[in-house]
Amino acid sequence: MPRGLTKRRPLTRARLLDAALDTFAEIGFQGATIEQICDRAGFTRGAFYSNFATKEELFYALFERNAALVVERMEAVAAQVDPGLPWASQIAELTSSVGPDERRWFLISTEFTLYAIRNPAAATVLAEHDAKLRAAMLPILREMYDRAGLVPTVGLDLVARLLTAMREGGMAQSYVEPAEFPPGQLERLFGAAVLRAVATPQP
Repeated sequence: MPRGLTKRRPLTRARLLDAALDTFAEIGFQGATIEQICDRAGFTRGAFYSNFATKEELFYALFERNAALVVERMEAVAAQVDPGLPWASQIAELTSSVGPDERRWFLISTEFTLYAIRNPAAATVLAEHDAKLRAAMLPILREMYDRAGLVPTVGLDLVARLLTAMREGGMAQSYVEPAEFPPGQLERLFGAAVLRAVATPQP
C-alpha cells in the first residue's frame, strides 16, 4: 500500500466512524445505509469497504471507541476519590456525570442490542465486546474498593454487570422522562449504596 494511503487510512476510518455515529443516531442502525454513511463522511463505498466488511463491523468499531471513553472516565473517577473524605458521597457524584454525547450513544447501542437479541451471530460478537469492556473495568473497581477499605463479596465482573444495568436502566427512564428523572439521578442516589451492598470491610 502506498505510504500516503497508509497515513490517510486512520483519518478515513475516523471520519467514517463519526459519520456512522451521526447517521445511526438520526436514522437508526437498521434504517441507515452504507451509502448514507459514506455520503455524510464524503467518501465512496470503496473507502468504506477498505475499512469495514459490514455495517455490523462498523458498529463494533464504534463500540470499542465508546468503551475506551467509558474506561477513561472511570479511571478519572477512581483517581479523584480522596480516602480522607466520605467515600459514598464522592462515588455518587463522580459516577452520576453524563457526557454530552451520552444520549446519542444510548439510542444507538440500545437499538443494536435489540438487533443482536434477534440475531444470534451478532449477539455472540456483542457479548465478546461487552466482556472486554467489563474486563477493563475490573482493576478500576478494585482500586475504588481498596481506597474505601472494602472487599467485594461477589466477583467484580458481577459488580460491573450490576453497575452497567443500573446505568443503562436509569438512562432509559431519564430519556423518557427527562424533567421528572434527570440523567444520572439513579447513580447519584444509589450508586454508592449498591457498591457497598456487595462488599464487606477489609479485615
